[in-house]
Amino acid sequence: MDTKKSFIRISDDDKGYSLDQFCVPKHYEQDLDHVLIPAGLIHDRTERLARDIVADFGSEAIVGLCILKGGYKFFTDLLDKIQVLNRNSGQSVQLAVDFIRLKSYVNDSSTGSIEVIGGDNLHNLR
Repeated sequence: MDTKKSFIRISDDDKGYSLDQFCVPKHYEQDLDHVLIPAGLIHDRTERLARDIVADFGSEAIVGLCILKGGYKFFTDLLDKIQVLNRNSGQSVQLAVDFIRLKSYVNDSSTGSIEVIGGDNLHNLR
């Protein structure tokens, strides 16, 4: 399968789904108009991405690099799905994890440069 074509397109003018089609927490009801991407679709696409990564890397080791803080939840969901594939498939992929933060603001002004904070050994990513 050509993984370069396995994407879902959501147009800019897509209105999403009516709230009455979902269980929406009470504290969000007044703030939402619609659901653009249902959680189940996000979880399924994350699982598909995990499968594609494992297939593409074959027996090569994978180094997962999480850019904190915004990427943490997606990153852990993706790693969980890769680990499930490791447990339940005929092959096992070695998986290492590292975390970095990117900083480009001081107070509310951009510095114009990006500072990388953390990361045990970023040379492993080459």
